[in-house]
Amino acid sequence: MSLLFEEIDSQPSPLGEISLRRRRIPALGDRDIYEVKLGEEFLMSSMFVEAEEALSSLGLAAVQGDKLSVVVGGLGLGYTAVAALRDERIAELLIVEALDTVIGWHRDELVPLGKVLNADARNRYVHGSFFDLATAPHTGFDLDSAGKKFDAILLDIDHSPTEFLNAANAGFYSTENLALMAEQLKPKGVFAMWSQNLPEESFEALLKTVFETVNSHVISFYNPFLNGESTNSVYVCVKGAA
Repeated sequence: MSLLFEEIDSQPSPLGEISLRRRRIPALGDRDIYEVKLGEEFLMSSMFVEAEEALSSLGLAAVQGDKLSVVVGGLGLGYTAVAALRDERIAELLIVEALDTVIGWHRDELVPLGKVLNADARNRYVHGSFFDLATAPHTGFDLDSAGKKFDAILLDIDHSPTEFLNAANAGFYSTENLALMAEQLKPKGVFAMWSQNLPEESFEALLKTVFETVNSHVISFYNPFLNGESTNSVYVCVKGAA
């Protein structure tokens, strides 16, 4: 094992081999960088977390009320979930993750934010497909409370609404299935979603077939590999009152 690189774990999954790695890049200073790969594809790096955190801050800023029940779709390295838990209004947070290996990394505290999530009694891991649970409103995200309604759903799984982690996810991005998911939101509830790309007008138009208001935010952050800015985006949608 090199001091500059370590593969912490690698496991087979229904989507292919998934691995957790830690590396150091001397030019970037004395810091550990955690990465998740699926096969040869990089899924997430702890170098770039601004947009994942903005997904929570922007999404929850649009939510009214207290004692919030919130769903996070996709665990990753935990940045969206931990950012959400900084909101003191949250009473419970359900993190829906399809890969049990990723949940295990957090439960076993192989990733830094696992300790934060495990220590917060408001947090609960749900092992299951976000897309299957999203489109089953009579059962829904809370496997212990069928038909439960939520104040917000924060989604960070696919690369964008047109570039999918798994081709089977494509069917979710339709009026019918977004509307099924929206049935699990309370009136004026919020759906927010991360994308690696700039806002797409066609997806904004699709969201407007389901939600009363749709706003897109561009998140800029410094990318040392480019020696310049990179961008992601966050869509924030509010359900109607009725």
